[in-house]
Amino acid sequence: MTKPAETVVRAGDKVSSEAHGLTELLEIQKAAFLRDGIPDAKTRVSRINRLGQMLLDHADEITEALNEDFGTRPRELSIAADVAGCMIDLTHQRRDAEKWMKEENVAKLQGLLGYKQRLRHEPLGVVGIMGPWNFPLQLTIVPAGSAFAAGNRVLMRPSSVTAKTTDVIARVAPDYFSIEEFAVVTSKHGGGADFAKLDVDHMFFTGSPEVGKSVAQEAAKNLTPVTLELGGKNPAIVDPVQDITEAANFLADARMVNGGQVCLCPDYVFVPESKVGEFAEKVVARWTKNFPTILKNGEYTSTINEKNYTRIVGLIDDAVELGATKHQVIPAGEDLPNAQARKIPPTLLTGVKAGMKVEEDEVFGPVLTVYPYRNLAEAIDKINSAGHPLTLYWVGKDNENLQRVADNTRSGSISGNDFALHLLSSGLPFGGVGKSGMGSYHGKFGFETFSHARAVTVSTMPISFAQIMSAPFTKSDKRLTKMQMTMWRFLQGRASRKSAKG
Repeated sequence: MTKPAETVVRAGDKVSSEAHGLTELLEIQKAAFLRDGIPDAKTRVSRINRLGQMLLDHADEITEALNEDFGTRPRELSIAADVAGCMIDLTHQRRDAEKWMKEENVAKLQGLLGYKQRLRHEPLGVVGIMGPWNFPLQLTIVPAGSAFAAGNRVLMRPSSVTAKTTDVIARVAPDYFSIEEFAVVTSKHGGGADFAKLDVDHMFFTGSPEVGKSVAQEAAKNLTPVTLELGGKNPAIVDPVQDITEAANFLADARMVNGGQVCLCPDYVFVPESKVGEFAEKVVARWTKNFPTILKNGEYTSTINEKNYTRIVGLIDDAVELGATKHQVIPAGEDLPNAQARKIPPTLLTGVKAGMKVEEDEVFGPVLTVYPYRNLAEAIDKINSAGHPLTLYWVGKDNENLQRVADNTRSGSISGNDFALHLLSSGLPFGGVGKSGMGSYHGKFGFETFSHARAVTVSTMPISFAQIMSAPFTKSDKRLTKMQMTMWRFLQGRASRKSAKG
C-alpha cells in the first residue's frame, strides 16, 4: 500500500545533514522508510522535481564553486554537464516513474487456469551514492534521481576534492528536502572509506577502478549490492577509409573535454600506419586553433589538483625519456606546463612502446597517444590485451569494419563519430563491463538498478506441487515423472538434431 505524497519539506525539519553523524543519518532514513512504506508516484515525482529545482535555483553558485574547485573551469561546461546535463535524465525519471512502478501481471493465460503470477517493482530502502570530482553533481544527482524514481531514500556523498561545490549542495539541500529523504554527506562525516562501510541497501560508486575495488570489498562485508561506474583507457579506431582531417578534429576535441578529465575521453587512438604523420599534424593544428592562449585562458580547464598535475606531467616525461615523441601546443611566451596554474598543454604522443607508464595508466588529462596499425586485427588484439574500457570510439562509417570491431571486443559502450552520445539518451544504459565497472543506470535502467523485482504467485489450481514433490510418492506420481522424462527427451532430441543440421 503506497503512502500519500510528500510535496514540501516538513516544518522544523530544515536542518543540515552535518547536524547528525554518518551512522545516525542512515538510521534516520531507514526508520523513515519503514515508517512510511513504499512511496506513491506523486511522492517520487515530487522528490525528482525538487532535485532538479535545487540545481536550477543555484546554478550560478554551483558554477562559481566548480570554477574555484578546479582553479579554471568554463561556466559553459559546468552548466552543460553538472546542471543542465542532469535535467535530461531527471525529466525522463519524472515522466515515466509511475509507469515503471506499476505491478505487472505475468502469464495471463496461466492465470485463467488458476496459476496467478505478478511482478512488483519495489524500492530497496536507502541508497548510498559516492561521486567523483570530475563531474561532482552530474554523477551523483542523476543516480539520485533514479533512486528516487524507484522509491528509495538517498545518502549522497560528493567528492571531497571538489569541496566548495559539495558545500553549496550541503547548504541548500535542507531547503528542498528533509534529511529523511535526501542527505548530503561531507568530509565532516569522515572519508569516503567511512561511507563505503555503511550498511545501506545499495551502494553506487563512480570513480577509479582502484577505489572501486575497496568500495566493493567494504560493501561485501554487509552483503550490500554495488553498482560500480569506473574509468579505463578508452581506445579509438580510425577506419582506414575515414577522412583523416575529420577524425583528427573530432578526437582532438573529445580528448580536451574538461581538460581531458572525463572517464569517457579517448585515451589512445589507432590510426592507419600511412596516415599517422598527417593525423598528428591535424590534431596539433586543431588544438592550436582552439587554444591560442592557455595560461590565462578561462576556457582551458585546469588539472584538478597538484597530485594529478604531477602524475600527468610524469607520464609525459617518462614516455619521452624512453623514446616517445611529444607534440605539444604551447602558445608563444607561455610557461607550460605550469604548476601554479595546474595547466598542462595539449599533448600528443607517438612512438609509445611497452614499458612506458602511459601505456598502463589512465591519463585523465590532456594527453592523447597514437598507435599505427596495418590491419584491424592489430588494433583489436591491443584493445583486448588492455582490459575492457568504459567506451570504445569508432571513427568512420557504420560498416563491416565497425561490426568486426564490435564482435571481437568488449566495452561498456561503442561511440561512433562523436563524444559520449549515449549520455544524452535515457533509452540507453550507461555503465561499464569488467574493469570498467558493473551495473548501469540512466532511464529505466536506473530505475531497475535501484529496484527489486519481487515475484508474487497465488495458486487456485486443483493440483498441489507440494503434495506431488513430497512423500509418499504414489503410482500416479511415478507415472507423471516418467511422462515428463519422455517428453523432455523427445524435445531435447529434436532440438539437438536441428542444431546439428545448422
